[in-house]
Amino acid sequence: MNIDEFLEFMGKVKVYDLTQPLSVHTPPWPSYIPLSVQYFKRIAGAHMGQGANGQVITTSHHVGTHMDGEIHFHASGRSIGEVPIEEWIGPGVVVDISDEVGDYDLYSPEMLMKKADIRKGDILIINTGYHRYAWDQPESDEVRYFVKHPGPDPEFHKWALEMKFKWIGVDCGSADHPMNTIIRQWHPKAFQEAEKKLKEKYGKSWDEMFPPEEYYQVMHLKLFPKGLVHAENLGGDIDKVKNKRVWIGAFPLRAIEFESSMMRVVALEPPE
Repeated sequence: MNIDEFLEFMGKVKVYDLTQPLSVHTPPWPSYIPLSVQYFKRIAGAHMGQGANGQVITTSHHVGTHMDGEIHFHASGRSIGEVPIEEWIGPGVVVDISDEVGDYDLYSPEMLMKKADIRKGDILIINTGYHRYAWDQPESDEVRYFVKHPGPDPEFHKWALEMKFKWIGVDCGSADHPMNTIIRQWHPKAFQEAEKKLKEKYGKSWDEMFPPEEYYQVMHLKLFPKGLVHAENLGGDIDKVKNKRVWIGAFPLRAIEFESSMMRVVALEPPE
């Protein structure tokens, strides 16, 4: 394929934005600092400046669509800006399991693999369906989005390492199950609901299935030291690429000090 053919081909590629809209109304992960936006000058003149609009923002990185970096949980890992761009882009798949999971449910490698063609070295994005509870959606439910979303089963993190995924993305508050995070302590009533559902389905208590010393924030603590990080709060056009193999790109800031970064995520689908 010569350059003209390549450019013509790329002109026919469909681009899907998998990014959640960002606003001062976007809730951060519980306990994190939300986004604040302030003008320090305006076109007509204000705050000792004029001629252009200028803004200052204050935020944590964990607001809206963002990539958790290695040093978010692994002090000797790489910062976001130290990761080569090649590691943020590549072939992958958006797996839709929204018809199989609900509040507090678990998803497994088998569940995902029967839905889509998942290959070693992919970028893996999981559509749990919980983006419909994000702040910008008609069914918005902040507690359900962060506290009740599905999460990985006990074998998932091991499979993810075996598959050597570039990175993983989820359309909910965390790549960990919320009951394997500090949310379990912050929302004891929700934990009781989650454990009751687990016992009814699997006949085990939460700590029997997920011993805390092994599974507390396992997707962060055990994968980040291996270089396998994840993106959280995906949304946007995610339902338009259900179970499709696509080219995926994440574009966090090239910031050397950042432990994580808000970003844009896109999926590219070739023409038919």
